[in-house]
Amino acid sequence: MKIYFCGADFKPEPWLAALRAALPQASVEVWSPGAPPGDYAMVWAPPQAFLDEQPQLKALFNLGAGVDALTQLRIAPATKIVRLDDAGMSVQMAEYVLQALIRHFREFDGYEADMAAGQWSFRKPRLRADFPVGIMGLGVLGQRVARAVQQFEFPVMGWSRSPRQVEGVRCHAGVQEFDAFLAETRVLVCLLPLTDETRGILNRRTLSRLRPGGYLINVARGGHLVEEDLIPLIDSGQLAGAALDVFQQEPPPTSHPFWRHPRITVTPHTAARTLRDESVTQIAGKIQRLEQDLPIAGIVDPSKGY
Repeated sequence: MKIYFCGADFKPEPWLAALRAALPQASVEVWSPGAPPGDYAMVWAPPQAFLDEQPQLKALFNLGAGVDALTQLRIAPATKIVRLDDAGMSVQMAEYVLQALIRHFREFDGYEADMAAGQWSFRKPRLRADFPVGIMGLGVLGQRVARAVQQFEFPVMGWSRSPRQVEGVRCHAGVQEFDAFLAETRVLVCLLPLTDETRGILNRRTLSRLRPGGYLINVARGGHLVEEDLIPLIDSGQLAGAALDVFQQEPPPTSHPFWRHPRITVTPHTAARTLRDESVTQIAGKIQRLEQDLPIAGIVDPSKGY
């Protein structure tokens, strides 16, 4: 069995060593042009040349939560695209969303500014009932975030493409229920996959439908947000601010206004990082099942993009 590693932005050596230890019977190598045919591959943003040279691959294991970079490439129909089910990312995502939510709700950003100015200040406590949290995307990550938010007694809504039932969450589904979901939401968390249907879904029209003083937390993909629509909504008072971990261009250019806006928090696409040991254990287990013609979780439907 031959397994290739083709991962931009990942140091290959630790991944090779971990997968060799998990699958000692396999040959695990970094792909280079002209390499012989392989059986499986661990990938992150691979070049089209890799896929053109390896049409016989049984499966591509994506080393991150989003598969939008893969679905835009030409991949042989018989090659499965497999996403990580969790691999330690969901708890990280819950941590990030909670800190952004609580920082905004408790006005810690305001206290930070006051302390920097040498001012001792007081703000009237807010009611959690006035800050319903709406989560766009109710997959593995979205459901984990919803459970975490519930622990802090915020009302929680969810929206997904197809109907879902999540305990303690008021669920909405489909285009016909999207506006109602937005109207109930004050803090909007985007955890959607990036597809043709969801690209630009965070725009002036949709964000204007949030409850007054809405707040955006985008931890999905930069392509979901129409960036030029955000600051006018904040400056007009329709939105109170935003916490953004993802951007259309990463990193954003130094001239980008998001860097300097006082009510926008910018972080470097770090909400949920791929954890190597958990990922390798999962990938090795799925390869073993595929070799035995057994079903696995996480196979992507290219027509849906997730």
